[in-house]
Formats: sequence, structure tokens, C-alpha cells
Amino acid sequence: MEKKVIYKSIFILLIIGIFAFYAFPLKKRINLGLDLQGGMNLLLKVDTSKLADKDKESVTDISIEKIRSRIDDLGVSEPVIIKQGEDEIVVQLPGVTDRERALSKIGQTGLLEFKLVSNDQEKLKAAIAGTVPEGYELKYIKEDERGSGEPVLLEKNAVLTGESLSDAFVDPNTGEFGNQAVSLRFNPEGAKKFGELTAANVGRRLGIVLDGKVHSAPNIREAIPSGEAQISGRFTYDQALDLSKVLKYGALPAPITVEEERTIGPLLGQDSINAGIKATIVGIILVFLFMALYYLLAGVIADIALLLNCLMILGGLGMLPYVFGASVATLTLPGIAGIVLSLGMAVDANVLINERIREELDAGKSLRSAITNGYSRAFSAIFDSNVTTLIAAVLLFQFGTGAIKGFAVTLTIGLLASMFTAVVVTRVIFEILLGMGLLKNSLPMLRLFKETKLDFIGKRKIFYAISLIVIVIGLATFFKKGKDVYGIDFSGGQLQEYSFKNAPSVDEVRQVLKDIGLGDAAIQQFRDNPKVVVIRSAEDKNQILTAKLKEKFANDDIQVLRIERVGPIAGKHLQSKAIYALLWAMVGILIYVAIRFKHFNFAVAGVVALFHDVLVALGALVVTGRPVDLLSVTAFLTIAGYSINDTIVIYDRVRENTRLYRKLSLYELINLSVNQTLGRTILTSGVTLLVVISIMVYGGEVLSNFAFTLLVGFISGVYSTVYIASPLVLALSKKDALSKG
Repeated sequence: MEKKVIYKSIFILLIIGIFAFYAFPLKKRINLGLDLQGGMNLLLKVDTSKLADKDKESVTDISIEKIRSRIDDLGVSEPVIIKQGEDEIVVQLPGVTDRERALSKIGQTGLLEFKLVSNDQEKLKAAIAGTVPEGYELKYIKEDERGSGEPVLLEKNAVLTGESLSDAFVDPNTGEFGNQAVSLRFNPEGAKKFGELTAANVGRRLGIVLDGKVHSAPNIREAIPSGEAQISGRFTYDQALDLSKVLKYGALPAPITVEEERTIGPLLGQDSINAGIKATIVGIILVFLFMALYYLLAGVIADIALLLNCLMILGGLGMLPYVFGASVATLTLPGIAGIVLSLGMAVDANVLINERIREELDAGKSLRSAITNGYSRAFSAIFDSNVTTLIAAVLLFQFGTGAIKGFAVTLTIGLLASMFTAVVVTRVIFEILLGMGLLKNSLPMLRLFKETKLDFIGKRKIFYAISLIVIVIGLATFFKKGKDVYGIDFSGGQLQEYSFKNAPSVDEVRQVLKDIGLGDAAIQQFRDNPKVVVIRSAEDKNQILTAKLKEKFANDDIQVLRIERVGPIAGKHLQSKAIYALLWAMVGILIYVAIRFKHFNFAVAGVVALFHDVLVALGALVVTGRPVDLLSVTAFLTIAGYSINDTIVIYDRVRENTRLYRKLSLYELINLSVNQTLGRTILTSGVTLLVVISIMVYGGEVLSNFAFTLLVGFISGVYSTVYIASPLVLALSKKDALSKG
């Protein structure tokens, strides 16, 4: 064996060893996303509209620190709190199941004010009638969630605020469960002001206002020089404890709104893990079996590369936290799909290499020469196709949000790993086998496709018409349905998913919704699992709805699987980011292909074909009544990145044939190239579709739309490569370059 091969083998073993070190043990190395382990993902917006420009940036930073101190009291293991943009905060709370308590602690501004209550009953009556006197405000003492309590007329200007507090705590000597009180203690300056205030206003009532709500308005019976007060109300112990912490750590510097919320229950998280693992295993087995049965020894070598590819993805996920932080390398449910898909796409490189080796053997070359030439001639197509897909993945990470970034991360790692394993590892294995004499004169492989001589380009106008009809139908349906085509990611609203012990009646669920004022909410019950019910509504009434459902279906052990809520502003923001991601991906691919093939016509034709595939997939979603959401956009970008692979393989063959057959017209060159690569196109797309089908069948309800979109898009990609991209190069070229058509 040559020394060069030995050095290469040592280098490969070293790389694999490093990735294996960071991959195992999996539970320690791999950070699971909230969609797998359960928890909350929140996008908070800090209202800086009333602040001076110089204060806006610091206010968000201060808010992060305040929120961090509040979250610490929830006992969350490794929460993620990061700034996004100028006025947004992303909060991830793994394992949090008490949604209401978490939202209350995080979103409560904590602005405490003491305001004197007017004793003038005439002014109070006028205010109730609709005429509030100047300098006053009408409030109601909030007793419970069912309605407003006693009306009180408060002076607008606060006589004391929470800034004067030194401590706040739950008074152990007050109240029963559901009627706790929070005791307040002022600092020396605040105690002096409070003493003077109470001495000057004996006989009057003092309103204690928190975030604009009056919790109590006790009578001042005497001066209170001790600097102590109390907020009473219908608090449970946990509510009183949380309120005391909010007041103790101080008010947020500006109001905060929850723009986006995704809460995943532990039951759905475990189901998602099981579904993702099953889809992964089935997909990998299908790919491995096909490669081994079709390419025999070469297929077994490719399978070894695919196994190492999987190891490197896991190792990459374990390594990235040490480089970029835990939030970047989190394995999400779409991330599992990214692993499965990247393995399916890694097959493309191995098929390209094996088909090239077969061509060299058919041309009468020796086995060693055929292997060398096969790798050499396949490299440019492998490199270009992977780079274009990486462009889509990088832009997906840049413009994506939440779990979708996990998909982009695993897809990126998978593509880089496949370049290494397919081009470097498999070649070294071939060189070792040749050096040991285990490979001599032949490399047997099965052959399903012989080289065809079909006139694909001649029928281009028929297929242009077919594509136009399909796209027009899809777009017409899209515009006809309007906002109804969007999921809550883009349209805003709330989604609640429940699991029942027994399949409930939709009519009974509808009646519960009507009883709480959500009669127009959409109810979805899955045929394959009728025990799961999804409710989409415009309002957030989760707490009331859950209580009513448990009351109505008392024997059904109802579990909250997930809650997703997106505000209208966040929905539009996500929609614009998705459009930017698609457009920039197209621009990036256009520029790269134009540079690599030194011909703008190739780039334009390829990008038009990508638009074709995305529009066909979009139309299929809309026509079948599936919502267009963030995962759909993920699928669109994946389709764009993958579809260009087939196109580039044909372009690469046209480039090669231009040098070999100088007398052929462009028409003939394109037809020849399509026929030469047709078998490879069908094989790689077919194997990848096996993986997509495994995601669709076994990936669970969450990934159903995603897999369906990929299925349609990949089939369209094979079609558009042959009948759209290739003929368009011809159509965009000068007439004097043609001799036919």
C-alpha cells in the first residue's frame, strides 16, 4: 500500500475520531430543542415608542436582565434569553409546563403606583356615566377573572411608586389559599414619604395600582410611619410569590408584549422524538438497502460513507456549542428531518461517482483508471450542486426562526460532511482495496437504465403549456382563498392541540367553544388519530378553554400537546422574512451558477425552473387545503436547493460535451446531455423520495405538511430539470447557436 494512502487513512481516522468524541454520549452532547423535550419559546417585543432614541438600546438590555432574574425563580434548567434586533427578546424555557405562571412572570411590567381615591361621589357618578373629570381616571378594583369589581376614581398622578421599595414578600400570617397578600417594605426615603402621605390623608382611601390594575384600595385610618404596606387580592401562594419577586427586582423599564409563543407539552415532545427516530431509521435503511443491492460492492462502500456522514452530523451538533453557543446547535424536529434529508441528498454524490466509474469501465478503461477518472469528472457537479444547496441552507438560517434554524444547521453540517465522505473517504477505501489486491479488473453493478436517445427538447412547448396550466390553477386558488391559505405563523392567531383518551365528538367540542365566545374557531381532527384535536382561534383563551374541555370531558384525561400563538405584527414580520429568504436564495443561486458556468442563460433558466418547482409545490399545498406556514417555507427553500442539483448535473454534462463534440449544435448537446444523465436523475431523486416518504409516513403530524411539500417539489424538480431548465437554455440562446428546433 502506498504511503500516500496510509497518510490519507490516518487523516480520515483522526477526523472521524474527533467527530465521534463530540457525538457520544448523545444525551450529554446533543441539545434537544423545545419541540422535542417540551417547553416554551417566546418572542417578546419591548415597547420603545415613548422613549428617546438614546435610551432605546439600553432599555432592551435592561429588560433582558430583569427577565433573567425573574426566570431564575422558575427553576428552569439552562434557559436561553437573547436579544434579537433592537427591541426583541427571544426566551426559551426547556421543560416549563406551567404556561400561565411563566407568561405572568415574564410579561408583567411590575409598575407599582400608589394613587389617592377621590371621596367625591358626584365626580364618581359622572365618571361612571362617561364624563371623567380632568386629572382623574376611572378604575375598577379587579376581584377575579369573571368581571370588574368596585369602581373607584383615582387621581392620575401617583403619590408614590415602586421605586421607593426595598423589599416585597408573601406575608405568611395572611390569607388562606387563594387569598394571599404581598407585604411591602419601603426604603428610608420611601418610608418617610409614605408616613407623610398617610398622615396627611387620614380617612381617605389609597389605591394600590400594579400595571394599571387596582388590586386594592384600603382606608387610611392613621399615619403609618413604619414604611410598610400590603397588597391584598385573590392571589394563590404561587401568584403572590411571583408578584413579590417582580416587585422586589423592580419594574421593567418599558412594557413588553408577547409577539410569538410556542409551547410544547412533554407528551408531544416524546412523541416527536419517537416519530423522528422512526423516520430516520426507516429512511436510512431504505437508502442503505438500495445502494447495496444496486451498486453491490460500490454500494457497500457508499453505505460506509453514509454511516460516517451520520456520525459527523451528530458530532457537528455536539461540537458547535463550544464554538457558537448552545442555541445554535440545538436538535429540533425539523433538524431530524434535515439529518434524514441530508443523508438522502448525500446519495447523489455517491451515485454520480459510481455512474461515472461505470461510464469509464464501459469505455474500456482499466479499473484503477476508471476510478480515478470517475472521481475527477464527478467532482465539479458534486461541488457545484452542494454549494448551491448550501446557499439555500445559509439563507434559511439567516432568515428563519425558531426550530427552522435547526433544520438549516443539520442540513448544512450534512452537506459538508457528505462532500468529505463521498469524495475523500470512499476514494481512499477504493485505493486501499486496489492496493491490497482485493479489487482487480472489474467492479460489477446492476443496470436498470440504458442510455436513451429521446428528443426531450423537441417536446418542450407541450410541457411549457402543462406547467403553465398547473401553476395558473395553483395561483388562482391561492389568491381566491386569500388569508385563509396561511397558517398562524403568517396570519396570526392561536393554535391549541389537545390529546383525548377517547376520540371526542367535534360537535361537543364546538359547543364548548361557543360557550366561551370562540364559536368561529376552526376545529381539526385527524383521521389517522381522531384522539388528537387542533383548535385555531383569533383570541387567547387557552386557560378557560382547557378548563371547560376538562369539565366537559371529565373522563378523557385531556393533555395539552402544544400551544402556538403569533401576533399580527409578528405574523407579518415572519411573512416578510420568509419572502426575503426565498428571493435571496434565488439571487444567490443565480449569481453562483452564472459565475460557474460563465453563461447568464444557464443561470436564468435554472432559477426559472426553481420558481416553477416552488410554485407547483405552493399550488399543491393550497389546492389540497394544507396551510402555508414556516415549515412550508423551509420546504420551498429545500426544494430550491435540491432541484438545482439535477439542473447543475445536466449543465455540467453540457459543459463537458461542448469540449468533446464541437460540431454538435446546442440543441443536440442539451438533448445528448439530458439522455446521458437521465438514469442518474431518476436514481438519485428516487432514493431521496424514499427518505421523504419515510418522513411523511413516520414523521408525525407536525412534519406532514413539510414532507408533502418536499414530495411534490422533488417530483416537480425532476420534471423541470428535463422539460423546463434544459429547453430554456436553448430558448434564451442566440438563434445562430442553433441548428434545430
